[in-house]
Amino acid sequence: METFNKLTNMLLHALETREPTLDLVNSFVDHWKSITNYYMTTTDDNRPVKQTDIPWCLRQMLDILVYEEKQQGVEEAGACLEYLLQHKIPETLCTLGKAQYPPGMFQQVLLFFSKLLSQMQKPLLHLVNIHRPVQKLIRLCAVPGSKTEKDEAQFLLIICSRVKQDPLMLSYVLELPNEPAAKIPASDQPQLCTQESIHRTETPQSSSQSDPSVSSTVKSENSLLSALLQLSKSQSGPVCLKAYEGLLLLSGLQSGPSADILSNQTQLGDLLAGRLLELYSLLPLESLDPGQVQSWPHTPWSSQFSRCSSDLSSDSPVSDHVTNFFCWFDFLDHLMKEAPQVLSVKLARCVHHLWLSDAIQSQLLHTCEQVVLVTTSVLCAVVRLVQSSSLLDQLVHFLLRRQTLTHLLLEHCDHISDQISMVSLSLVEELLQKPHREILNILVLDFLQSRRYLSPHAVGVDDRRTETSEDSDDLEDDPFFSDSLFSDSQLLPPPPPPPLLLLSGPGSSTDVINSFLCLVPVQVRSAQLMKEGGYESYVHDAHTMVTKCQSLSQSWDWPLSLPPPSYSSSGEGEEFFEGHLFKVLFDRLGRILEQPYELNLQLTAVLSRLSAFNHPLLHEYLLNPYIHLSPCSRSLFSVLIRVMGELMQRIQQISNLSDRLLDTRRHLLGLSYNTGPEHQTLLRGVIVLEEFCKELAAITFVKLPLEQN
Repeated sequence: METFNKLTNMLLHALETREPTLDLVNSFVDHWKSITNYYMTTTDDNRPVKQTDIPWCLRQMLDILVYEEKQQGVEEAGACLEYLLQHKIPETLCTLGKAQYPPGMFQQVLLFFSKLLSQMQKPLLHLVNIHRPVQKLIRLCAVPGSKTEKDEAQFLLIICSRVKQDPLMLSYVLELPNEPAAKIPASDQPQLCTQESIHRTETPQSSSQSDPSVSSTVKSENSLLSALLQLSKSQSGPVCLKAYEGLLLLSGLQSGPSADILSNQTQLGDLLAGRLLELYSLLPLESLDPGQVQSWPHTPWSSQFSRCSSDLSSDSPVSDHVTNFFCWFDFLDHLMKEAPQVLSVKLARCVHHLWLSDAIQSQLLHTCEQVVLVTTSVLCAVVRLVQSSSLLDQLVHFLLRRQTLTHLLLEHCDHISDQISMVSLSLVEELLQKPHREILNILVLDFLQSRRYLSPHAVGVDDRRTETSEDSDDLEDDPFFSDSLFSDSQLLPPPPPPPLLLLSGPGSSTDVINSFLCLVPVQVRSAQLMKEGGYESYVHDAHTMVTKCQSLSQSWDWPLSLPPPSYSSSGEGEEFFEGHLFKVLFDRLGRILEQPYELNLQLTAVLSRLSAFNHPLLHEYLLNPYIHLSPCSRSLFSVLIRVMGELMQRIQQISNLSDRLLDTRRHLLGLSYNTGPEHQTLLRGVIVLEEFCKELAAITFVKLPLEQN
């Protein structure tokens, strides 16, 4: 009896598990037949699809597929899914959607495919009867004037999400020719029944053969990548955001050959860089404010979607163009940071080729100063904002590894237009703050490596000591210089010093600091008249800058000691060339008494930053006043000495010098507006010189121990 009861229970259980499956298939077929019967019986071709039962039937079919998968598990294909594939229902739906029959059918088809791909756990994109209609739907997306952008963006984003989950599906979605279905490992393929296996073994190559337009799908304007890019231009914030997210999902694929496919078999780089060029071409260079562009704040790409309105435009078209450009640049920068190295490099090279070489270079050579000024301002902002190492490398390659362009950039630092000179110096300063060792190598270190700025007869220690004592005596005998500059009680406690660099001369750090402070003649010192601090007021900022420069160069394996000077066998070295950058900086510094105040500030900022680096060559050349220079060579200290000599001659023409300097300093601090127009450039130059020497003394104080013997 017990055996009979067990057998009865088993039969009942079998019937319970079998009957729902049969009901599901019948219900699924009935819903599909309801859709097909509509087309056979309808006589109103203009009736919108939402007024029919088609949307409801499609939702029911989708619910049945999802329920069936939950009941049977992901590994097995249910009978309803088999019916869907055997009868090529996705293909039929795609055709109906393309025909917009009935009106609005394309939107319903997009919704069906979006939910099918997002709610089904089983991988489907590798099945030919799935990815072929998906490819056709992709080609129908992002058509100008489309009223279904929201649904298209959602559909494309879901495809990108499924590819992110299984990167091997990328080749099927992109319609690449000669895609081997065998790329899918056997262990990753779901154990589908025979009919589905037939669908799976038909490769996408046969699809491209049946459709001639697919043979060049990588270059097609309607590919997945092109559709995402087109939707990223939408005026609807949610649509645009989903397009951005889709591009990020595809570009961030880390496993398998996905990065190689995207970099070598698609035009992703050209499309993204082309969009950057397109947005840049919309900038009205002739009317933009260079200062505003140069100081443009970091604009995260996602910030443009935080507005409440779906309309992303504002009242200022010019501001919109600039914002859109920098938002897209930030998006590219973020994308290259997240992308695999091979793809990141390829994208950066495309930006170099399509934007920097084709657009920026010609504008830097433009005859219109406004165009040159704004273009350089854009470069300043771009260099400041860039974070991706690949994109930074291409910017450095463009600006510094092309000799002609590098020479042009440095010539612009000494341009007849003060504005162009200022923005070009700002660009140099921005470059000096980027984590790329080639910047300093190309601009300065390669020229200093030989140390031919040293006199061949003063390389020995004894000779240097003689030179030091003579220089010190000269400064002490000069009536324009004072040796009582500061007291020990005025000094701030030294901050924790970075790794110390020893001077090649014998002077202590106090001597070195005094050397810079003594450069400023007593007659022209005005800071003490306002009871402002001495060089110690710069120590905190100097410590911050030195620390940043040290952190920046920490991984660059700089030497700790100076290399031996390189001279010919005769003992006479070749004439030393300080490099184009130092030549421009020193020439400009020599004219500091004749230049605008703002330009002098930018000039001294670049020199101060170079002085803050802990490379022994830079330290010796910029901060060691005791080196004996070879003929026709100059250092920062020697240039300052010549400027001070010129200064003492020119101030003889100014009456009431101390009062005039005090009024000028107050005016610069915004404390007074009663200053005469005469000699303002000279007086401001004197004040900049005084402050610059204090800043150099503070940098030296931070980099050297107080009692160095």
